[in-house]
Amino acid sequence: MNVRTLTTVALGVALCAAASAQDATPAPAGAPPQVQNGGGQRGSGRGWGGGGGMGRGTMGTVTEVAADHYTIKTEAGETYTVHYSANTRIVKQVARPAGAGAQQGGQSRQGGEGRGEGGGGNPPQPIKATDIKVGDAIAAMGEVDAAAKSVGAVMVMQIDPERAKQMREMQANYGKTWIMGKVTAIDGVKVTLLGSIDNAPHAFVADENTTFRKRRDPITLGDIQVGDVVRAEGGVKDGAFLATAVNAMGQPPAEGATVPRQGPPPAAPQ
Repeated sequence: MNVRTLTTVALGVALCAAASAQDATPAPAGAPPQVQNGGGQRGSGRGWGGGGGMGRGTMGTVTEVAADHYTIKTEAGETYTVHYSANTRIVKQVARPAGAGAQQGGQSRQGGEGRGEGGGGNPPQPIKATDIKVGDAIAAMGEVDAAAKSVGAVMVMQIDPERAKQMREMQANYGKTWIMGKVTAIDGVKVTLLGSIDNAPHAFVADENTTFRKRRDPITLGDIQVGDVVRAEGGVKDGAFLATAVNAMGQPPAEGATVPRQGPPPAAPQ
């Protein structure tokens, strides 16, 4: 499985609070040309990995800091140049206080898709471009030119180290303990998906112990339709991914949306 960097795993969650708060920002001077959404450019989230064509951003570890750009190395080992200017919003992700995740978990799980860190209670803080150092993990939101290995950034976020570690661990478990994607076929108890993370086919099977929900409401396998986006949690058993919990998000947003695609939603409430 070719999983693209940290990508969609939690990048949409990390960026959503800042992205939803900012107005449209002009592309930085000297940055690669921006491509408007539409015409098939969204690519099922692949652009977040920096390597799936024109996309919405990428992330990685900073290897060089310059007056108008950062050089980063992605988890896939690719080197990208992140162009920024005075028009680029530069922020840092604030670490949650100990215990905050447990206190806010119910709120973010119940209302959370699209509201960012902690259900909007832990917004990113503005920082200077010089506050980002070599070795930091950053996420850059903007149009990705995969051929030129560059990003014209409208926003750069310094990722909290603990969150970056969690994101790597979550990505490593994709296909092992969870999968997410758009339903392409349903055959009895087998559901086939086009993966949101790697744009590759995946499938899960359900049994009598599998629980199904849409947001917080209980549903059944029969309520899931081709075209729905779902997340399944479980594990591989006898060569197949057996789902213990499935959370359906319905149909994906229409093309042309301006807010970055979400990362995986919270686990389905038990």
